[in-house]
Amino acid sequence: MRLRALGAIMLAAGLGLSGLAAGAAAAPRDQVLDVVAPWEIGSLDPSKHGYVFTRLQIAETLVEADPAGALAPGLATAWTVSDDGLTWLFTVREGVRFHDGSPLTAEAAATALRHALGKPGILAQAPVEEIAAQGGAVMVRLREPFSPLPAALAGTANQILAPASYTDAGEVTQVIGTGPYRLDQLQPPQKLTAVRFDGYWGEPAAIERISYLAAGRGETRAMMAESGDADIVFTLDPASRARLARNDGLTIHAEAIPRTVTMKVNAAHPLLADPRARQAISAAIDRTAIATAILREPEAAAAQLFPPSLAGWHLAEAPAAKADPQRAAALLADLGWQTGGDGMLVKDGQPFRVTLRTFPDRPELPLLATAIQAQLREVGIDLQVAVGNSSEIPAGHRDGSLELALLARNLALVPDPLGTLLQDYAPAGGDWGAMNWADPRLTEILATLVRGVGDDADRLALQQEAAAILDAALPVIPVTWYQQTAAVSRSLDGFVIDPFERTYGLSRLRWAP
Repeated sequence: MRLRALGAIMLAAGLGLSGLAAGAAAAPRDQVLDVVAPWEIGSLDPSKHGYVFTRLQIAETLVEADPAGALAPGLATAWTVSDDGLTWLFTVREGVRFHDGSPLTAEAAATALRHALGKPGILAQAPVEEIAAQGGAVMVRLREPFSPLPAALAGTANQILAPASYTDAGEVTQVIGTGPYRLDQLQPPQKLTAVRFDGYWGEPAAIERISYLAAGRGETRAMMAESGDADIVFTLDPASRARLARNDGLTIHAEAIPRTVTMKVNAAHPLLADPRARQAISAAIDRTAIATAILREPEAAAAQLFPPSLAGWHLAEAPAAKADPQRAAALLADLGWQTGGDGMLVKDGQPFRVTLRTFPDRPELPLLATAIQAQLREVGIDLQVAVGNSSEIPAGHRDGSLELALLARNLALVPDPLGTLLQDYAPAGGDWGAMNWADPRLTEILATLVRGVGDDADRLALQQEAAAILDAALPVIPVTWYQQTAAVSRSLDGFVIDPFERTYGLSRLRWAP
């Protein structure tokens, strides 16, 4: 009866039932490494969904990052900058071929970056004057210094694809990369398969074939891990994680990563424009209770935006994550809100009612939203929760309809968090960051950091000041720090979670003897 019910669920989700009877501990069914994650492949363009192709090691970037976040050679073996900070040279690795057999040249790399320059991403934030091949190097000439340029080129939007990947207008029609795996078949938005690229310039992959499936429902992903229909399943909800940990055929991995669950705030909304309103909402949230009861990780309670792993930006002296409903009530009273007969806040006959949007791709978000809803109700705020698609958040930012949003923001999309801050807290705001909020001093600090002015102590002081500004003004309200999780079949050896979410490390994996 359980088998038939599970089969119906899997078939309804379009996932099939192959391998169900074998169990999670069975030997590999077909020697294909099956990976399941929440993220759909909605576009071939690196600026939109390039992270899928880098995580699966199909495409690569000029600059890489090691597990500690330090920059490392990728398709560029080294880089230099002129004394005035305006001209960078990235030496292109010799002997590299794209998956179509064409050679990686400085001109091919420069062409890929010129295409990336005209699309959304951190490279578009850089004051680029020219990108060109110069001998065996890519030359990037700037109008003014931009110190995070190497980190920016590590961003997945700036992956290097073969010239045949693009139309003359720069549209990506094929993903022809240089990685240890070559794209074989793509069925957007859910599925792809890839095969080992025997002409890879580095250490070849041990496993010949991989498949990737985007499954948005956390319950479905957990069932696939449990049944053995997937070898690696990413992003587990806390309840499934606890259940799967008791499965002898699986190992559960969890790694703290520089990603923070935040409430994005429309700072122009009449109820949210005053910083005291945002501070009241923040004070009403019991982060420790949420982290303990829902995430089952008490240390994930986020008293500030930047987790301890981002040491330069983390405020060591910040208060602990402690709820203060009395302070919340006092701040709201200062703003003229009064408690009505039903215990809810009113002012001028209007309730304090706002809508929080979130999405289920990260399965803990709707649970967190419900908990926040209950906690804000205790101070009289009527929070409506709307669960939809993640795309509704940037869309609501752009059309002005967004009030609040709960999301998990990667603060190290490129290895230097400065790159993410430039996108999220520019004067015009950012899809996943500030909305209708800007701070002149923060803008000045970010500009100074971009220019690379001063020594390490100066840089640290500016980072700390920037973090303090965000902590006080709360254009986004931190809730919890994030852990990436994965359930992995014991038929695999060598799995680790990359804390910077650049790669799934599939080429290092081997079937267990």
